Amino acid sequence: MTRVLLIHDTYLLRMALAVLIGREPDLEVSSSSWPGAVSTSRALRPDVYVVDMDSAHAAGECGIGELGNRCRNGGEPGALLALATAGRPGPLRRAYEMGALGYLSKNASPDRLVEGIRHVAKGERYIDESLGFGFLQAAEIPLTRRELSVLSLAAEGASVGEIARSLHLSNGTVRNYMAAITRKTGARNRVDAIRISRGAGWL
Repeated sequence: MTRVLLIHDTYLLRMALAVLIGREPDLEVSSSSWPGAVSTSRALRPDVYVVDMDSAHAAGECGIGELGNRCRNGGEPGALLALATAGRPGPLRRAYEMGALGYLSKNASPDRLVEGIRHVAKGERYIDESLGFGFLQAAEIPLTRRELSVLSLAAEGASVGEIARSLHLSNGTVRNYMAAITRKTGARNRVDAIRISRGAGWL
């Protein structure tokens, strides 16, 4: 039996997906929002994490970075299968840098999702061909993973202090990241950097 943890912040969608996946006799499915993902994973020790990368919480304290670190460093078993949108290369890049084995378009069929889960459960890479151009775009993003995380939280309205607490950084370090982001994006200020990055699909 393969234990699956589905992480999605929209309750209705994650429950519907959990029901669909749970119809498979070899898959045992649980679900969680991003804020509860780490604590739920500790209790369940899933074999596969199916994660919604389009949520702003994916960049936060209990987001993809924490799950990826736990999987890579032996804190938890399991492999990551990222649900992503082709027009948003930023979340794709974060998932790749955190060691996700699978990448599936959110427009894919439920059958493809089940197929992807089974592949990554065996340690095999699984990439939806419709995300290929998104990966090419992701390689051209001028911001680092940490800068993208800082900017994602800023775009949700988080203050410097809130970003610092969420990412375990000092306020000064967050300000330095924001200055670098503004420079790299050619923006005039923080708001302009968010606008430019959203237009490019980095957030």
